This record gives sequence, structure tokens and C-alpha cells, in this order.
Amino acid sequence: MSPCARRLPVFLLTLLLAVPVCFGAAKPPRAPSSAPAAKDYTLEPGDVVAIKIFQEPDLDRELRVSQEGELYFPLIGKVMARGRSLVEVEQFVRDAYDRDYLVNPQVNIVVLKYQVRTVNVLGSVNAPQAVEYPPEQRLTIVDAISRAGGFNRLADRRRVRLTRTLDDGRVENSVINIDDLMSGVAKDPLVLRKDDVVFVPERVL
Repeated sequence: MSPCARRLPVFLLTLLLAVPVCFGAAKPPRAPSSAPAAKDYTLEPGDVVAIKIFQEPDLDRELRVSQEGELYFPLIGKVMARGRSLVEVEQFVRDAYDRDYLVNPQVNIVVLKYQVRTVNVLGSVNAPQAVEYPPEQRLTIVDAISRAGGFNRLADRRRVRLTRTLDDGRVENSVINIDDLMSGVAKDPLVLRKDDVVFVPERVL
């Protein structure tokens, strides 16, 4: 057998051993990390935000949305934030600085801390309580009752009362048939809002 023929199996063995090593070294692509809050997130009193203006470090701030729903910015003063999305506030601030103080400013606003959001679930449930939920997550009335331990044996599931305070201060009361929601008869899942009150009455025996 020639020297080349003797070296061939060794070469092939080395190649086969190297292949798994090469594949093992390849790292799977990382899933893109999600931002702390989408730009369409609507600000609420108590939220804490960070404001950064490119190449203007003196104007960078960490601010809390006041109970009146305002943010106070250097130079431009108060800006109404409550009920506005992050992108809307960014655009307003950008325009205000561009109009009087800076040339084409690049403004970025992110949420550092969310105001705690709760709904109250009371009455004939196993664990009446204030149910907290993250702002980026929808909370339906069925989910809220489930987190409060579910209905107890005396609950009237067909006459659950939802009390909601509207933006203009008016109080709205609705009677909800939870059986219809759970069976799919009612198509609207009924997403709750912060500070809603859900009361489950007892059945009339």
C-alpha cells in the first residue's frame, strides 16, 4: 500500500471528527428582545419615563407622570402625557424643542417603571382582592375572577356587575352574564380597565 493510501483513512477520520465540532460551534440566532414598552403604549399618572435627547445630555431626565397627567421638561415646561402614546409625546417634545431651542432634535422616551394597575374583584368569589396586571397585558373579566379564586358555590354567574369610572368622571354600571362569555355565546371578551370594580352577587335561593 502506498504512503498516500495509508494516510487517506487518517485524513477521513480527522474530517469526520471535525464536522460535529464545527456544527456545535455554530450558535442559533437569538430572538430579538422586546422593548420595555411598545411605542403605542398609553402613559398614565405614576409611570416613570426616561427622556434622552441625542447629543444633549443636559436635557436628559427621568420623570414621573404627575397625578394631573403631566411631564415637566427643561425649557419647554409642562407637557400633557396622560392618554397619549409614547410616540405622540416624543413627537410633541421634538416639535417643541425644534421650534425654539434645538435643530432637528432626536428624542427617545422609554418607560422605566409602570404605575401599578389593579381591578377589584369582590363578592361571591373564593379570594376577593385587588388583582394586579401588567400594562402590556389584557385582563378580561373572566381572567380577573379566576385570579380571585373563581366563583364560590353561592355565586350568581349570570348577573356579575362591572363598575367603571369614565375619563369624564361619570360612573358606568353594567351587568355581565359570565356563563355567556365562557361558553362563547358572547363574542366580546370584555377587557377590563384600571380601577374597574367587579362584583359577583349571590344567587337568590
